Formats: sequence, structure tokens, C-alpha cells
Amino acid sequence: MPTGKGTDVLDVLIVGAGISGVGAAYHLRTRCPGKKVAVFEALDSFGGTWKVHTYPGIRSDSDLYTFGYRDKPWTGPPIATADEILAYMGEFIEENDLGPLIHYNHKITKAAWSSEDKLWTVTYETPDGAHTVQTRFMWMCQGYYDLDKGYTPDWDGMDDFKGEIVHPQNWPDDIDLSGKKVLVIGSGATAATLVPNIADQCEHVTLLQRSPTYFVPGRNVNELADELRRLEIDEDWIHTIIRKKVLVDQHEFTQRAKDESESVKDELLAGVQAFLGEDFDMSHFTPHYRPWQQRIAFVPDGDIFQGIASGKASIVTDHIDRFVPEGIRLTSGDVLEADVIITATGFNLKFLGNIPFEVDGKPVAWNDQLTWRGMMIEDVPNMLFVFGYFRASWTLRVDLLGDFMVRLLKHMDEVGAVEVCPKVPAGVQAKERLSWMNPDDFNPGYLKRGEHLMPKRADHPEWQHTQDYWHEKDDLPEIDLGGDVFEYSDAQGHTIDTHKADAA
Repeated sequence: MPTGKGTDVLDVLIVGAGISGVGAAYHLRTRCPGKKVAVFEALDSFGGTWKVHTYPGIRSDSDLYTFGYRDKPWTGPPIATADEILAYMGEFIEENDLGPLIHYNHKITKAAWSSEDKLWTVTYETPDGAHTVQTRFMWMCQGYYDLDKGYTPDWDGMDDFKGEIVHPQNWPDDIDLSGKKVLVIGSGATAATLVPNIADQCEHVTLLQRSPTYFVPGRNVNELADELRRLEIDEDWIHTIIRKKVLVDQHEFTQRAKDESESVKDELLAGVQAFLGEDFDMSHFTPHYRPWQQRIAFVPDGDIFQGIASGKASIVTDHIDRFVPEGIRLTSGDVLEADVIITATGFNLKFLGNIPFEVDGKPVAWNDQLTWRGMMIEDVPNMLFVFGYFRASWTLRVDLLGDFMVRLLKHMDEVGAVEVCPKVPAGVQAKERLSWMNPDDFNPGYLKRGEHLMPKRADHPEWQHTQDYWHEKDDLPEIDLGGDVFEYSDAQGHTIDTHKADAA
């Protein structure tokens, strides 16, 4: 890689080679072939979360027709394993010759913008030491959580437990669960995945949850896609048709979750009860919040419910009083005995990988600044970041922002700009600065724990991340790149009036 000031400068540095970074590289490689692009990945291979997580049964909780890339058909089951997703990404990298762009074991430790040079100077570490590289633009694609360590609460008495405590994000290769009593703490997609995938190994597995989660059980097939394949329809057509249908179905379901929350709640619970029987205590699967205030995970073939119905697994809803030598004592006074305790209790949120950023020597305090549409930050030049959707597949926004990035870079070339920065209008500056997400709309634990890391939003559609794919898919392509929100300047630091440039 180029190092040092004044050497071979990059046009765009993409940070991260997970689903976002690989998608970003594709957009620039295929649509801006004249740009000098590099991808820095801290791990030793691509994949991000799909590489890091190795616990039994690790799978997507979004369908792959929308979680997959827009320009590469998905031909497998809607819910896919980590290995299937990694294979798909590997094919995408090879088919589009993205490999030469990706540099592994490159961990960024600092990014500093110079208004004089109109460049980012990025410090990074590799196995052979520290280096720097300069780039005109940074595209941050690391995802939104800490891949080094998962979240485990600090419960009383954890040191007293005589068995093994494991977090799924740091799954040991040599763990042996055979014949053991296993206790899984959690209620989300990870817990629901783990329980049925280890039940046959254990003497018994118990799922302990503080509060329930909504699930959607169903067959891991897409019948329309299979029928179209039976009719020998081209896979590109199938991908487009199924992708559109899934998106329409998701949009309608999301809207119903707001407008008809009680009906949707009844439908979700009925789907679970169909596996567990009429006599099962459904309080274990009845959350205190309305559907879609937190993620709803799809459970392929209802596998966790089948495990509970068969007796291989059980579920307990209670609060933890403390760990004891033989397991966990609950606030009810009951003790759950265990040889192994798995804390499927979530992850730690990060923003932009917790990389320190500076603009002209001043540290950037993300939590003090407004986000523009959840992809740029006020007064931070030449930086775009990917943050996907909570209620739709993350990758949908990767493709939308890929379209925007390509358009923005071409527009800057056309008007002679080397710097672009979103500026908050006076009317928005006067508004109250609010938390990143409205907690009444979406309030998972990881977001509440990490809110202090995230940028602020305003009560204005442009100065927040709407989380609404169905609006953004039409709105983002229509953004006026010559609008007043963008401040452009040339290499000499002169402001460019893009209205005049467009007219010319």
C-alpha cells in the first residue's frame, strides 16, 4: 500500500470487508473504474460477522433474497448458514475481481482530515508495524458492533460458578457439551439458533430469558422461487421477482405491526403455539412491547419450538438473582443447575469501529453532531458510512448508498470539487438534538447501551436515519447533489456554487 504524505493517494478508502465493504467495493470497481480504491480489513479474510461467529447453527435472520446483493442472484434457501453466506460472498468477490482491492490484517487506528491538503491521513497497523496512507474519501463499512467481544452483563457470583461460561461470539473450538446440562441465557435470534443446534449433544438445554421475543416460525423455503425454477425461469428474473415480493410483503407486515399491532401479535403467537400445543404457557413468548419495536427473527421450520415440544429443551422466564456454584439462582428462589452457561446476551455497539477521527486537529465527537440521512455527519468532510435497516435487510442500504456514492463522486468530478461536507441549515440547528433512534419506535438493549456513541438526529427527515427502506429507495436517488445542504470546495479551498456549475 502507498505510505507517507504526497505519495500515491487513494481516491476512496473503504473500511471493512464484510457484507457492506464488499458491496461498496463492487459499486466503485464496476461503476467508477478510473478511481483508485482500496479496502482495509482488520481480520485475515472477508465476511465480518459471518467469519467471526462460529457457534453451532450460525445463520441469517434475514432472507437472502434481500440480504444478498442486488446484482448477484441468491439460489439457496431464504435463511442461510454462515458458510453459505461466506461462499456467496467469495463468489461475488471472484466474479467481480474485487480480491486485488482488499487488504487483510489492516487495522485502522486513526483518521485525520486536513482542510489544507484536502486529504484524510489514515494510520493503520499490519503484522509488520504501523503505516499511513492518504485518501480523498473514506467510506466506512464496518457494521455496527464490536467483533472482538460480545456483551455479557456483570452478574453477581459469576466467579463462584464451577462450570464454564461461554459467549457465542467467542465460541471455543474445543468445547464439549456431550452429556452436560447447558443453560443458555438470552431471548433473541442467537439463543433461538443455539438451543436446537446443541440440544442433541446435551443431557438437556434450558433457555433462560428475562423477557420474551417475537419470532416468526415457518418453512425455510420460498415456494414461488421454487415454482419459477421448476418452470426454468432465468435466475436473474427469479432474483428480481422474489426480491420485490419479499420487500412488498415486509413493508405491508411492518405497517400492520404499527397499525394493527394486536392482530399481528395474535398471529405471531398463534404461529408459535402451532408447534407447542394448546396447553403450552404462551407467556414465555409474549413480549411486553408491540411487534417490531425490536427485531423479529425468523425461525426456520420452528426448530427451537420443536426442541421444546420434544422435551430436549425447556424455557424459563425469570430474572437472575446471582450465579451460584451449581448454576444460577433466580429471583423466584429456584436454582437452575448447569455444567455450561452460554450468555447469548447480545453485543456491544460500536460506531465506525471506535476509530478516533480528527478534522484539522480537533477530535470528532460523534455524539455531539447531527447525522445527515444516517450516512454523513455534519462538518465532517468526504466521509460516508453505511448503517443499514433494523426492519429490513442490511444489504438493501448498501446498494442504495452505493448508488449515491457513485453519483456523488461523479458530480464532484463534474463541478471540480475535491471536498464535500454536509452543513446544517439554521432552521435545523435551532432544533433539539435527539438520540439516534426514537425509543418508542425501536428500542433493543444494544442500542440503548450504546446510544452515547451514536450521532444525534433532529426532527427533520434529512437529519436522521429514517430506517424506512420503502421511502429511501425512491427518495435517495432523487437527492439534489447541488442542494444547499452540500458545501463543495476546490483544491484551493474556494467554495463552489454548484447551482452555477450545474447551469453551466
